[in-house]
Amino acid sequence: MISQSDQAVERLQSMIEQGTLQPGSMVSERGLMELTGLGRTPVREAIQRLALNRMLRIHPSRGIEVPPVSVEDQLSGLEVRRATELLAITLACERATEKDIDDIRALADLLDGDFPLPQYTQTVRQTHALIVRVARNPYLDALMSPLQALSRRFWLMHIRDEASEIKTGKALHQRILVAIAARDLEAASCASTELNDYLVQYALHVVAKRAAKPK
Repeated sequence: MISQSDQAVERLQSMIEQGTLQPGSMVSERGLMELTGLGRTPVREAIQRLALNRMLRIHPSRGIEVPPVSVEDQLSGLEVRRATELLAITLACERATEKDIDDIRALADLLDGDFPLPQYTQTVRQTHALIVRVARNPYLDALMSPLQALSRRFWLMHIRDEASEIKTGKALHQRILVAIAARDLEAASCASTELNDYLVQYALHVVAKRAAKPK
């Protein structure tokens, strides 16, 4: 059973990713308790965990800040995400059991469907969590989950053409899963690299759009 602390992390992280908690806004512990419907102790633990993951920033004298979204932070995070995902995919190809392969194929088939944005975002979370689980290294989860959450947050904050972006991301995630299920490390690594290249280009496009705006 998922602990209340984990529930608080999941709910708050989702609110931060989706923009319910706006970048740059200040929030209180009491306000987060009301938003999550959970008590002081699990919310306080969640705040500390999310602060370690750079999803929240604690100011002792002012409260709790939802940090602004920075292109520079996104690009720095993607540098680390690229390397850790390649490691996770390598281990997943080596360590996947037959049950894991069945789960991976089922999720790859699910990605054939059409999704509204919230459901697609949840499916991406499931994809990342499944790859980490199959890799069977708890340190990878500690590294990758925050990087992927921050990356999703940036992507969601700047998305304009939902249908097009979902189509692109869905195809890349599906290619990774199909390749892992076949234990094809080369194909899985190529798809992972393409996914991260896409996210880098997405961030650079955000910079270009900002630069093109009349001052």
